Amino acid sequence: MLNFISFGSGSSGNCYYLYTATDGLLIDAGVGIRTLKKHFKDYGLSISKVRNILITHDHADHVKSVGCISHENNIHVYTTREVHQGIRRNYCVHHKINTEHVHYLQKSEELEIGEFRITPFEVPHDSADNVGYCIEHGNVVFCLITDAGVVTDEMKAYIRKANYLVIEANHDEEMVLNGAYPQYLKSRILSGKGHLSNSACAHALVENATENLKKVWLCHLSEENNHPELARKTIENILRASGIVVGKDFDMEILKRKTPTGIYELNNGHINELHII
Repeated sequence: MLNFISFGSGSSGNCYYLYTATDGLLIDAGVGIRTLKKHFKDYGLSISKVRNILITHDHADHVKSVGCISHENNIHVYTTREVHQGIRRNYCVHHKINTEHVHYLQKSEELEIGEFRITPFEVPHDSADNVGYCIEHGNVVFCLITDAGVVTDEMKAYIRKANYLVIEANHDEEMVLNGAYPQYLKSRILSGKGHLSNSACAHALVENATENLKKVWLCHLSEENNHPELARKTIENILRASGIVVGKDFDMEILKRKTPTGIYELNNGHINELHII
């Protein structure tokens, strides 16, 4: 049985957890370590069951706690060489990753990490480097794409492969253009190395969702330039115009910025959610 929890999704901190009865895999560690410990306790889980950490990129909201978590719990950290270098340079990471816990990934090369088959792939963003992850366990394929300026052909291929997909729906373009951000920040967000808009996310789903896709979680929504209901309606409307009905063809949910989800059980192409908090 494969389980999934989001502990936080957004500029305040990103952290996702995939686990079985015997293995745990954390994806990003941008949530404060005391907060993360509390979440694990609330769920009746133990951080000692986390065997490995995957990092997408070196921005603080994805890595600020990785050194502390890794050091305190003897957890190995996997990402590309460039991301590891970026983490070492990041002043927000107060405790750097111990050398013995540093492991390098090569994009597009599959490897076994514990019980999981993992393939990192290129995701364009204005960080030292950025990767998405295709994670396979048994017959379940879980894919995570966040902080993406555009959707590349390689990313499309992994969306087509996914049973369960976490994908960024960061902003509404009109809200960015008409908002109070300075022009340089607007340009950054809307660039090919910025963030995915609601409409770009929707079109990626229209073009690449298959009958194997069971559930989509929208992640990393902007607090200033988006709203959960706006993201939902925009994406549902674009999908419906192409003949795709959310709730019928696949389920869709929005991950909250600071609030954990329930525990999702991903099993043989079916999903159940346990609301325990």
